[in-house]
Amino acid sequence: MNLESLLSDRLARSFAAVAADDPVDPVVRRSRHADFQAEAALSLARRLGRPPREIAAEVVERAALADLCSAVTVSGPGFVNLTVSDRLLGDLVSAMAADPRLGVPVSPTPETVVVDYSAPNVAKEMHVGHLRSTIIGDAVARLLDWLGHRVVRANHLGDWGTPFGMLIEHLVDLGESAAVAEPSIGDLDSFYKGARAKFDADGTFRERARRRVVALQGGDEATLRLWRLLVAESESYFLAVYDRLDVLLTRADFVGESHYNPMLGPVTDELDRLGLLVDSGEAACAFPAGFPGRDGEPVPLIVRKRDGGYGYAATDLAALRHRIGELGATRLLYVVGLPQRQHFEMVYAVARQAGWLHPPARAEHVGFGLVLGPDGRKLASRSGDSVKLVELLDEAVDRAAALARQKNPDLDPATAAALGRAIGVGAVKYADLSADRTRDYVFDWDRMLALSGNTAPYLQYAHARIRSIFRRAGQPAPAGVPVSVVAPAERALVLELLAFPTVVDTVAETLELHRLAAHLHAVAVAFSGFFEHCPVLRAEPAVRDSRLVLCDLTARVLRHGLHLLGIAAPDRM
Repeated sequence: MNLESLLSDRLARSFAAVAADDPVDPVVRRSRHADFQAEAALSLARRLGRPPREIAAEVVERAALADLCSAVTVSGPGFVNLTVSDRLLGDLVSAMAADPRLGVPVSPTPETVVVDYSAPNVAKEMHVGHLRSTIIGDAVARLLDWLGHRVVRANHLGDWGTPFGMLIEHLVDLGESAAVAEPSIGDLDSFYKGARAKFDADGTFRERARRRVVALQGGDEATLRLWRLLVAESESYFLAVYDRLDVLLTRADFVGESHYNPMLGPVTDELDRLGLLVDSGEAACAFPAGFPGRDGEPVPLIVRKRDGGYGYAATDLAALRHRIGELGATRLLYVVGLPQRQHFEMVYAVARQAGWLHPPARAEHVGFGLVLGPDGRKLASRSGDSVKLVELLDEAVDRAAALARQKNPDLDPATAAALGRAIGVGAVKYADLSADRTRDYVFDWDRMLALSGNTAPYLQYAHARIRSIFRRAGQPAPAGVPVSVVAPAERALVLELLAFPTVVDTVAETLELHRLAAHLHAVAVAFSGFFEHCPVLRAEPAVRDSRLVLCDLTARVLRHGLHLLGIAAPDRM
């Protein structure tokens, strides 16, 4: 049990006794006036009709906290201030140091969780617009996987639809040998734009493209072969980008729109039988309650068009039903930009009406804002186009490698390149994940690569500095040595370390990854204070061993916390 829960459970009994055995959440939080404070007396006062300070004083009198706290006081309008004893802090942090999982247990109730993220389009290069979904989804998947859940990574590729008529015809025009080389890394955009230009300018090509769409949807084998070639080449490009970005998506995780084609008819028929579809003349639509348009009329969710084609909603409904019914998922996470929130909420509403989405299964839109340039507008290249993700990552690595060489001119080229990748890619990821995902953030090279402040390089440097202590010591952290908490800077660091399990548990529920980033930054700042005020290698032997254990635990928390965010922690910088 973590420290906050230990205090909460003990105080809950006293609050319940004061409230005539009604259960009360003590609302224990970190405090600037003590280690923790309990705030429940303020809300309980209204229920009991008593002054909150009087309630807080009675709680303190009843509470059996002598084995946990060195001081328990009442302050302000009725806060219960709690100062944890040095002995308890030492016992808890020693147990955490001895635990390979850093005090974070595997979930006692593991679920099957589908994380839908990244989702680029076939025959198009990935750009900065794919950055947030890919980074956030990867971190969510890493975290839930570590907690023992069965995580299904679903990369919902855009691999079907009318544009594939012109793309396949463009392949035919190029010739197959050239086609194999053309849609490669760096060329997908020109390939797509070439097809688009011909489609817009050449009526004959346009007609061929329309016929090719019919052939594709009709299952023509020659057309399908060319389509598979285009998809395979695009997937290889996507995997190369994922490797540069150090995310865990693999070829096995590609589940394109085409995967759900056989399910679209049965899904639509079932919705029709359930009376959930309305023929608007132009399309068969669902109208879930609670989604009015600007004119006050219900917003339609287009399921099947008049020409027999299906809307995006049909694919999303089929995917949802498949994930619950066939994969056994009880938590569905859609890491998609905030502009798509209403679409997905409508899909969830229809799925609930159809009886597919019901407890314990639930679906969540893990929305996010935009990446902005210094001008406050959507980040774009100088020409106004979307910034290609490969180019952005290359620039991050180049900038970071240059900084590494500037800081240490003796670095050999291979080491400088490895550090450049770890620091550069880490900086890009952390700049994203340390921001509240529901808000836009400004992409700023200087800020994200700084060795000070809430940045990946600052955390990576803190980890590397700890590893240097052990290189100088010439030994690993001693095993089985209890941690002794004496100095104020030791207390500050231990309190931050002991919060790690609570933070992980909270983030797994809220998916607010910036809270994990903020916690890691707080750990690094606390270690900086510890490093400044608490000698390690020069301390007398018993203190030295205790502080080496504390250093090692700090490095492990930083390294694993960064790993959960998909960021490397180099041993040297």
